[in-house]
Amino acid sequence: MHVFAEATWRVSSYSGGQGECVGAADNLPALIPVRDSKRPTGPTLAFSSSTSTAFVAHLR
Repeated sequence: MHVFAEATWRVSSYSGGQGECVGAADNLPALIPVRDSKRPTGPTLAFSSSTSTAFVAHLR
């Protein structure tokens, strides 16, 4: 079974329909996976909750 088979993916509201879409799943207990929503079988980055929070804070 794929590691992220249980992930419920959503597209970032910041994508704005411009074709540059970031998908994330926030229903997994220990990880927040992130991927290019145009390539659902492509590579996926996975962050811990605390790392994800720090990453988003840094982007702001």
